[in-house]
This record gives sequence, structure tokens and C-alpha cells, in this order.
Amino acid sequence: MFPINVDDLHRIEQRAALYRSSSPEFADWASGYGVVKHSDTTQVRVFDLCQQLICEGRYSYLANILDIFNAADRLTNFAMWVVVHMTYANKVYLDGRLLEETDFKENPQGHTGGSLNMVPAYIGYLASNTLTGSTRSWLMGQGHCVAAIDSVNILLGNLYEEQAERYPLTNGGLSRLVTDFYGYAIDEDGRSAAPIGSHVNAHTAGGLIEGGYLGFAELQYVHMPLPGENLVAFLSDGAFEEQRGSDWAARWWRAEDCGSATPVMIANGRRIDQRSTMYQQGGMNWFYKHLEHNGFHPIAIDGRDPAAFIWGILEAESRLIACSEQINAGKMNYPVKLPYVIAETEKGYGFYGAGTNAAHGSPLPGNPRHDAISRQAFNQSARNLRVPFQTIQNAVQSLNSHQQDKRPREKDHVLSRREVRLQLVEPKWLTVGPEVSPMEFIDQQFCKLVQANPQLRVRLGNPDELQSNRMRKTLKLLCHRVLQVEQGVSESITGSVITALNEEAVVCAALGNKGGLNLVVSYEAFAAKMLGAIRQEIIFARHQKEVGRPAKWLSVPIIATSHLWENGKNEQSHQDPLFGEALMAEMSDMVRVVYPADANSSAACLNACFDTQGQIWAMTIAKQPVRSMLNRDQAKQLIRDGALVLNDQKEASVQLIAIGSYQLNICFEVKALLEEKGIAAQVVYILEPGRFRVARDKTEKENLVNELLCEKLFPNSCKLRVFVTHFHAESLLSVCRPLDLGADRCLAFGYANRGGTLDTGGLLKANGCDSATIANAIDRKLAQ
Repeated sequence: MFPINVDDLHRIEQRAALYRSSSPEFADWASGYGVVKHSDTTQVRVFDLCQQLICEGRYSYLANILDIFNAADRLTNFAMWVVVHMTYANKVYLDGRLLEETDFKENPQGHTGGSLNMVPAYIGYLASNTLTGSTRSWLMGQGHCVAAIDSVNILLGNLYEEQAERYPLTNGGLSRLVTDFYGYAIDEDGRSAAPIGSHVNAHTAGGLIEGGYLGFAELQYVHMPLPGENLVAFLSDGAFEEQRGSDWAARWWRAEDCGSATPVMIANGRRIDQRSTMYQQGGMNWFYKHLEHNGFHPIAIDGRDPAAFIWGILEAESRLIACSEQINAGKMNYPVKLPYVIAETEKGYGFYGAGTNAAHGSPLPGNPRHDAISRQAFNQSARNLRVPFQTIQNAVQSLNSHQQDKRPREKDHVLSRREVRLQLVEPKWLTVGPEVSPMEFIDQQFCKLVQANPQLRVRLGNPDELQSNRMRKTLKLLCHRVLQVEQGVSESITGSVITALNEEAVVCAALGNKGGLNLVVSYEAFAAKMLGAIRQEIIFARHQKEVGRPAKWLSVPIIATSHLWENGKNEQSHQDPLFGEALMAEMSDMVRVVYPADANSSAACLNACFDTQGQIWAMTIAKQPVRSMLNRDQAKQLIRDGALVLNDQKEASVQLIAIGSYQLNICFEVKALLEEKGIAAQVVYILEPGRFRVARDKTEKENLVNELLCEKLFPNSCKLRVFVTHFHAESLLSVCRPLDLGADRCLAFGYANRGGTLDTGGLLKANGCDSATIANAIDRKLAQ
């Protein structure tokens, strides 16, 4: 804990002794239970909190409040007992008998240390809900600590149906739980056969993110709760060093459009192999100063004690609510010092090997199935954690107050039940012919959608250059969110544009705002930095869909512009199509990778995105003016069918297929060159290549173009099929394998990793994608 001077420490000791002497019930609780001990500081804080709750009228007697604190102590011990069984055992005996050799797993696995640390934290969160009669939302960045969540949820019956059926609170149910944990069972469809995993997953009651990509919860949590909502975000000191931007939360939080967000750092001092960087830089004293410097108000608690978490959560929340009231009354200015709870502990506290590197995974010296010393260590440590089953049943009743409080179970907290729809607005469709910037048209359309849906909080993720990317009207409407407004710049204290030169931070602003309307705009080359955050979202949403609880947040468009073929002035680092290519490898029903041809199709894509839920739409869109190729009906048909025939020349011997607006222009130039030689050519535009792939499962197949339409769009009768694509030709052929007629009848042109300080024409020529090069290649192929 942080240093306390001797005089303060003496006063705390005196107060704690006074409180204990004033109430036998309090003294009994203060003595602790099992491995849960209550420091003098925690005792003083808890006693003062109890008096506050009595004064507020929610409770009449101290003993009623202490029942909840006592229940938390006992549940903490028992849940930790279950956690260590999940790592090591294949049998659970509620009578607490010693485990024999065959009661242990052949291959023990688990993130034991972090899970043990999360048990008092999660129980503290649950007990704080009981104390106040309100269900907060929760988020856990360290998803590998899911054993803590599952063990506690099973004790309290806070489960989705599939887990409730499989894991009753019996010897058999708990034995099935520990056997399933890292059991690797698989069903006939190739999916996990058990409703449990190594990280937070779609079966984890109330879970929001997998938490496998460390650091993204830290970037999202401040953008998650809407006004009137309360979120407790559990974070880790190991993840603190993972992603830049977690210390910017105070820059973004506003009472006007944000709910209460309470970060709780589990500071156990260790990564997998060594101490965390935070501890190497100076430990908690250094971190305390770092937080203060970055706009937080640190609150230190004992991370081994559920009572400390209860107090810390309620204290942080009350401070932020008080700040909100002052802001709304005009008595306080931004930035607000955001309360930040730091729960200092040792990794794996409560079990053998606590505080060591081994505590991360398997803390025992060996496998207790084969090693007597390890078996003895397990049984001895587990005995210290065990609680009589009747005591646990009473504790469960003390915390499960949902019915009398008329509040939802924690599995149904408000952030886990987002359901958002948008009032769509038709674009002001353009006529075919004029050259228009697709990004400028997107700018106009997005402004209309924002203005038509004032009930939705907007987050626009902007890693700089929003004006350069032609979103000028949107920026003027929404403004950069800042703490101090610069005159003459589109800035506001309550702006909706989250601007930081950090792609991960700004995309997480949009991904976190699942109760609202979102957009992200980035250079194509640097959008690749967002892939980890995006992938975590689509994986989790896909799993929710598979278990019958599909995500219902409004789909998020992520626009990659200033793209490969427009960014010659910035050298080859800015010429990278990886963003779309990488996302095309994901499931096509979850991430819609589209390459609009012009302004009308770009606006049609934006509307189509906002007409869906639980998806990411990756849109690569030109910002420079390009010819308007499609009318309204064609743009809508392109969205519906995934591809569109642009000249119905059925007897054409060559089919030219474009993906990308510049590539479409090239295809028409090639068509003209071929016609000069008497060769008929048909031009087809593919918007969404992923819809023409070989389906990888039944769910993805539902999103693909059906065989009849595919044959109509791409008949096998053509003599030669030529692809001209925005990205690497090899990537296109691998995705659209059913359209590949083979080396004798197919050519493909795309980015060939050639670039530099060139204009668009130069880039096309350098990569062999100019019309003359393609036409000559077609001549040679037809002559063979």
C-alpha cells in the first residue's frame, strides 16, 4: 500500500479499535474469515460506509449491512477454492475431503494467479450492487481470469441457461465444471463442446469482451456507459503497458454525455515472466503520481479483501457523481479528476506460490496427480479456503437481493443488453457522370444521419486529418472533444470527435460506444493498427450469434481513405492495403469488407451498415473526386448482390472485373482498347469480395451470394476473366476462389508492392495496373 505516516497510521489504529469495541457484530466481522483479512484502514472505511448507508435510510441496523460483508468474505474463500480446483482437479467434493491422485488432471491448465486476484474484486462488485440495490455493469480487461467470474457466477446462480443446466452447485455439477475447463472437448461442427472457455466468452454471464487482447478494455471503458449508467471496469497492471491511451480517459469523460465509469486496477505486480514494467519503474508510488499527472484521483485499497473493493467502488462512484452534480450546477470546470481504484495485492494470493512467477499459471511445483509434494501443497492450501456448504448457501441468499430490489441479475446488466436502431435518411442521390469526392458525399450523409437521430450519442474516431479526409461538415457539426477550446478551430468541451494520433485509442472510442452511433475515419495504411481491437469485437459478436444471443449494437463503419492509390506523395509507408485484406480473412457475416465504386455506392454502404447490428463494416473509399458511375438503383443493387454488371454484353469473350474506384476506371479504359481491336468485353464491379468465397460454415454461407446469382454475374462461358483489384491480386484470388477459372483463363492485377513518391497514374503503372499493360497482357493470353 502507499506509505502512510506514523501519526496517520496511529489514528487509523485507534479508530479501528474504537469501532470494534463499539459493536460486537463489527468486531466479529473485523476478525476476518479464512484467507480474507481486514486491515485497520479497511475496517475504518467500512464502518464509516455502514453509518452512511444507515443515515441514507437504506438500512436500519449495522448488523444487516454486515451480513452482506460477511457473505462476501465467505464467498471469496469458496470461489477461490473452486478456482484452484478448476486448474488442477477433475473432481470436486463439497465436503472438503482430501483429493487423491486420480482426482487430479493429467494436464493442469489455468491462469490461476490472476483469477484468484479477481475473485475478491468481482465479489466486491456484486456486493456493492446488493448494498445499494442497483445493478452496475462490469467489464474485465484481463479475460484470462474468467475462472474467477465463472466460479462466482455458479455459486450465485448468475448464469445463462446453458451453464445453469450443466453446472449446478453440486459435486457433480462442479466436477463437470472443472473437467470442462481446459478439457478441449469439441463437437461435430468443430466448436467447443462445453459452455466455458479460457477467457471471457459468449457463455460468460454478463461478459462484454474476450479480454484476450490486453489493453483494449482500458481504451474503451470511459466511452461505454451512457448518462445514468454505472460501469465497474477491472483492469490489470500488466495490460497498463500494452496500449497507449489508457491514461487519456479524463480527456474524454463528460458529465453531459457519459455515465459513471469506475476503473479498478488489479495491481499484482507481475506479468507472465517477470515483474510488470510499472513495478520496475517504481511500483505503486510511481503509478500514483502518474495517475495524478494524467487527470485521475487515485484511491488505494487492499486488493486481497472484498470489503475493500466494496468501499472502493462506492467511494469512487460517489466522488464522480458529486463532480457531475457540480459540473451541471456550473460550479466546476473540466477536467474532472476521475477516481481510479488501485487494488494492490500479490499474484495468486490465498494459494501456494503466491507472489511468484509461477503463480500466473500453475503455481504448484509439479503435477499433483503424479507428485506427492504438490498434492500435499494443494490439499493444504485448498483446506485454508474451504467453507462449509451450508454457510455458502446462507451467503448466497444474502447477496441475491435482485427480486426484492426489483433489479436485473448481473448477467443482464444494461451494457450487455444493448439494442440500438437508427432512423435512416435517404442520400441526395447524384446523377451519373460528374466527378465527386466519395468522402465528401459520405460527409454529407453522415451529418444527415446524426441530425435525424439526436437520441444517439455519437463517437467519431479520428486519428487526425479529418478535414484532409473531406469530413469537413461533420467536423464542424460534431467538433473535436477538448479540455480547452482553441479559437477558430472546430473544438468543443462536449465535442463528439475523439481525436488522438493513436489508431487503437480512437477506434476503441467507437467500439466502446455500443449504445450510440459511431464512425471511424483513418488513412488506409494506418487503419491496420486497429486490427487487434476490431478482431476482438467481431470474434466475440460471432460467438454471441452462434449461441443464440446476437449482439444488437448498431454496426460500426470504419472507413479507410487517403488510400494506397491516392497516397503517392507520402512514400510507400502510406501505400498499404492490409486493412481490408486482413479483415477479409475473418468471417464474412461479421465483418463486411467493401470497396465502394463512387459517391452513390459509398453513401449506400453507409446506410446499409447502419441498417444492421453487431457487424463491422470496413470501407475503403476514395477521397479524391472520381466519376459517378452508378445511379441510385444500381448503388442499392450493388449492396444487395455484392456485385453488378455494368454493361450487359453477354457474348463478350473477356470479362473485366473491378474492385476499387480507380480500378473501375481502368477497366473501362481497357474495354475501350479491346474494342478497338474487335474484342468484346464486359465490365463487372465487385463491391464485397467476401460474399463470393467458399463458405467456411453454415452461418457464413447465409451471407454469401447464392449460386444462381453468382452464375448470372460470372458465367463460365467467357473465354478470359480479368481481375483488376485495389489490393494484392493473390489475396483476391484466394478469397474469390470460386470465380477463378484457372491460369489458362484468368488474369489478375493488383498491388505488387511497388510504390514511392508517385501520382495515381504512376502508382498504377509501377504496379502493372495501368490500362495499356493490362490490355497487352490480355492480347498475349488470347493469342495463346
